[in-house]
Amino acid sequence: MDITLGQLAVQLDGILVGGGADAFVTGVAGYDSVEEDQVTYVTGTRHLTGAELSPALAIIVPAGVTCDSKPVIQVRDPREAFTRALRFFDWRRPPLPGIDRSAIIAQTAAIHARAYIGPLVTVGEGAIIGDGCLIYPHAVIGDHVEIGNGSIVYPQVTIYPRCTLGSGVIVHAGSVIGADGLGFHPGLLGWEKIPHLGTVIIEDDVEVGANVTIDRATTGQTIIGAGTKIDNQVHIAHNVRIGPHCMILAQVGIAGSSILEEGVIIAGQAGVSDHKRIGAGTQVAVRAGITRNIPAGVIVSGYPAQPHVDQLKMEAAMRHLPTLLDTVKRLEKRVAELEQQEAEAK
Repeated sequence: MDITLGQLAVQLDGILVGGGADAFVTGVAGYDSVEEDQVTYVTGTRHLTGAELSPALAIIVPAGVTCDSKPVIQVRDPREAFTRALRFFDWRRPPLPGIDRSAIIAQTAAIHARAYIGPLVTVGEGAIIGDGCLIYPHAVIGDHVEIGNGSIVYPQVTIYPRCTLGSGVIVHAGSVIGADGLGFHPGLLGWEKIPHLGTVIIEDDVEVGANVTIDRATTGQTIIGAGTKIDNQVHIAHNVRIGPHCMILAQVGIAGSSILEEGVIIAGQAGVSDHKRIGAGTQVAVRAGITRNIPAGVIVSGYPAQPHVDQLKMEAAMRHLPTLLDTVKRLEKRVAELEQQEAEAK
């Protein structure tokens, strides 16, 4: 897409400083991978030198920041402007509406005329697929699944029967929505399966990463709140309720019936045990283990998770353990010597 540096500055609501308005821009990239006809960005002066030394045509910078060696586009928020620029240069284009001849569509399914159904997609009885939806190859849409307008289901996603996706939902490749949770009880002949007759509801503007599993409720609903973003390889168990605008990073596991309130952030490889509640705005650090309810607005880390400041103090103390052990051994030796001297004196 042809655009000049001056035109890009206008698109980003920025101010071009240092000339070069007529130079053509072919894309944007980080300063460690940018090419000479592309634009990079920095969020402050910390990485400005690296950006100056790169082959970038120009640099997106915060308002008021200048550069002697390159033109800059001064903006209010460089990260947001960079994101907008990425969207402008996005080479990916959605497929045209229509149903591929190899797709298997149940007679009672309702598919909007402006939806796209790719090769070898299966759509079950009573399923509803909304306006502008994109269902990519090999996806399986179960019976009575509802998918709202503008949602995207990437290849090899499986959505089990009677699950609901809102509008603007994105589900990346390989994810499974609505499988049975781990529900068994001990019987005379071993573990007896508990039927899972509930559902999964994914609200508007949720993004689900690749190879994520979201289990259906035993009864009732597993709910993913509007605007929540889920990274790759996350497991969300049955009857979990995740509030709006949460951020769940890679390889997180959330056990059954736990509740995450609005705006919770859980970092990679953390775990939440069953029936726990995490308060609104709380942040859970990498590899933390949630074994009790956590109040709102705190930062926790460690296993079991505790206030992050306390965890840092413990980790700092642990680094001194070898020295402390040596000190204890010397004191024990000295005490033994003094006791022996006292005994001899008697």
